[in-house]
Amino acid sequence: MNAERIEHFRKRLQDLAEEINVDLAANRDDADIVELDTSIGRLSRMDAMQNQQMALELRRRRENQLLRIKNAFKRMDRGEYGRCSKCKRAITEERLEVFPDAMMCVLCS
Repeated sequence: MNAERIEHFRKRLQDLAEEINVDLAANRDDADIVELDTSIGRLSRMDAMQNQQMALELRRRRENQLLRIKNAFKRMDRGEYGRCSKCKRAITEERLEVFPDAMMCVLCS
């Protein structure tokens, strides 16, 4: 992969990381503890607790994606970006366009 394509993917990763950080900041309160003192019904409370758990899981996934993006930047700096971490073959650019933080090729994942 040439330097121009690496810079293209670096920009994509930076934009994706910024988007995730904005999303995490905007949805910070969604994972707050459900107050049991409120006078909502049992089903409403269960619904609120389910929404809280879904928000926590989404937050965990987004934070993991940020870690994968940081690792992609490290691989770029080492000259390993675009190579499968398992078989060492090139990851297709089509895959990197969809998942710029991909560590493995389609066959290995």
